[in-house]
Order: sequence, then C-alpha cells, then structure tokens
Amino acid sequence: MEYALALIFLGALVALVVIRPLVRGERDDVVDGARKAELEAAKEAKYREITDAELDRRMGKLSAEDHRVVDRELRAEAIEILQALDALEGRAPDG
Repeated sequence: MEYALALIFLGALVALVVIRPLVRGERDDVVDGARKAELEAAKEAKYREITDAELDRRMGKLSAEDHRVVDRELRAEAIEILQALDALEGRAPDG
C-alpha cells in the first residue's frame, strides 16, 4: 500500500514537472501576443503622427524648423517602437 502511494506521488510529481513549462509557455505566448499587438498599434499611430506633421508643414501650420524638430522626435520614438518589436520577435537590431 505504501509502495503504491509512493508511486502515485512520484508520478504526480513527474507530471507536474513536465507539464509546468508547457503551461507557462502558453501564458508567455499570450503576453507576447498582447505586447506585439500593442506595439503594432503604437507603430501605426506614430506613422500617422509623422504623416500629420508633414501635412501640417505643407499647409503652413508648422515652420520648416519646427517640422524638423517634431519630425526628429517622432522618428526617434518610432525607432524605439520598432526596436521593441524586433526584440520581442527575437531579432537583433541593425546597427
């Protein structure tokens, strides 16, 4: 009887050790997927901001100098988003 209980306990312990990384991996995939979707949305929004700033310059709402400053900041933010996406996908950033 004790031998059977010990085998059941050992089997349950082995099953737990084997299954745990699989369950954790699924959770990580969900978190990574949500983060990727968030970054993709941020990327698209940043691209729209860059386009809007260019339109504002063409319409005379921004001077050329102001546009350069705004454009530089927006593009730097876009680069950060792209680097975060690359890191999430496991790619090394081009340097």
